[in-house]
Amino acid sequence: MEMAAISSSPRTVEEIFKDYSARRAGIVRALTYDVDEFYATCDPEKENLCLYGHPNETWEVTLPAEEVPPELPEPALGINFARDGMHKRDWLSLVAVHTDSWLLAVAFYFGARLNRNERKRLFALINEIPTVFEVVTERKHVKDKPNVDNGNKSRSSTKRTNDGQSKSTPRVYDEGYAEEEEDEHGETLCGTCGGNYSGDEFWIGCDICERWYHGKCVKITPAKAESIKQYKCPSCSTKKIRP
Repeated sequence: MEMAAISSSPRTVEEIFKDYSARRAGIVRALTYDVDEFYATCDPEKENLCLYGHPNETWEVTLPAEEVPPELPEPALGINFARDGMHKRDWLSLVAVHTDSWLLAVAFYFGARLNRNERKRLFALINEIPTVFEVVTERKHVKDKPNVDNGNKSRSSTKRTNDGQSKSTPRVYDEGYAEEEEDEHGETLCGTCGGNYSGDEFWIGCDICERWYHGKCVKITPAKAESIKQYKCPSCSTKKIRP
């Protein structure tokens, strides 16, 4: 089984993301285009098997590494044992979930020496493309709208923004993903100027009324948004709380 030598391990954000993308491509191929071959390879009568994705965009089903501790984090062990006890689609989805976890583990293993901003940028790049689970289950890669690559506030309970650096890094999409994002965000209007959503502008969402605004319209920058725990738009800020 091919393992990357420590001396040649990816070290920069871009190198680690390239390694992640290549391993992910091999896994996606195993669970989609080569699914019949993959299914047949995972014979429940064999020993504990693992699914590996390699940096050359290939996949391999084999026994886990013998060395302890292993050179890289290991994927889920014994994926073959559950094959015949589940519906094929459910089993593939389960393998996909475990594989997503493994891909992230490998990426952040390589990124152990990255600083805080570099780790955020790495995760932002990874988060721009669909997970293996989303591909296998044919789910849309839905992001909190409007989610642009130079920072925004999401509607989730843990409001976060990107660090603003990802605007200069390449965005990677699976086929048809760009069109899906445009369809999802095309009707979003700025609560101040009424302008349409644009992927190259910073937007921020109000946590009270859930309207979205151009950052420039409400005088909020990506850097300032990082320190805001709960954002109130100008309209909600001026409303009096009823007793």
